[in-house]
Amino acid sequence: MTRNGVNRRLDRSVAPVLLAALLAACGGGDEAADEPAMEGAAETMAAAETMTVADAGFQTPESVLHDPAADVYIVSNISGNPPEKDNDGFLSRVSPEGQVIALKWVEGGQNGVTLHAPKGMAIKGDTLFVADIDMVRMFHRETGAPLGERGVPGATFLNDVAVGPDGTVYVSDSGLRAGAQGFGPSGTDAIYRFGPDGAPQAVAQGSQLQNPNGLAVDQQGIIAVPFGGNAPMRIDAAGNITTMDALPAGGLDGVVLLDDGTLLVSSWEGQAVYHVMPEMGHTMVAVESVESPADIGFDRQRMRVLIPIFSGDRLEIRSGM
Repeated sequence: MTRNGVNRRLDRSVAPVLLAALLAACGGGDEAADEPAMEGAAETMAAAETMTVADAGFQTPESVLHDPAADVYIVSNISGNPPEKDNDGFLSRVSPEGQVIALKWVEGGQNGVTLHAPKGMAIKGDTLFVADIDMVRMFHRETGAPLGERGVPGATFLNDVAVGPDGTVYVSDSGLRAGAQGFGPSGTDAIYRFGPDGAPQAVAQGSQLQNPNGLAVDQQGIIAVPFGGNAPMRIDAAGNITTMDALPAGGLDGVVLLDDGTLLVSSWEGQAVYHVMPEMGHTMVAVESVESPADIGFDRQRMRVLIPIFSGDRLEIRSGM
């Protein structure tokens, strides 16, 4: 069914494990890790719905974030070359029904806004934080008004933002730069946290981070997924890195930490979203056959995975029925 650029269909490319994972995130607890419970979920929720928001004016959508207070999806649009300071990036607001509320809710070059190539986002209180090449820009989460910026000297490709349980804001630098043959390493791979004065402090740096991309933070520290590798990492407060089990494919981009401690991770190389169970040392495909899945989001209210299709200028919303 198509209406106003929104296409809805039943989709069986969502693996049964996603349905179990969504149940667990809603409070299913340990049942999500129990194989018989997964089979039961598959029996009662055998199909899933895909809602595609296409032909809406998105331009290289890189990240999507659910703002639960406003109950809207925020989509960051690079609108050009990811490392280029062209001030034409923008943020869109989309309703849970798939309708574009404001295509250019926040727009570079308009209303005092500077926004070059927005990527990952996070919300703390009424502040929306957005990674933008070498700056983390701040906007009011309701009005979109600019609230300032935090620079990261030496950064070349700030990519994702996350907020820890104590309110600390973190950002990843994927250490990439544009070259004649596409993207290449810049050597600035790092993960930073912002101190009380707003100054960045490196938590971890170096090529061992393998172009860190998506971030999530819990009480144990940072979870980072590398675009240049296929194994998520844990980084503690002292900067010690522990590598998790390798996933089936690399080019990892977004990561979502579910309530049961498991992860959803998007992979360009695998054209998939994986359900990662670190405690079990087990990974399954949650969503398959999805091209260029960038920085995924998650709507906990409706148990939906939100997938920006970087190369396809669209948003896919996957949910169990």
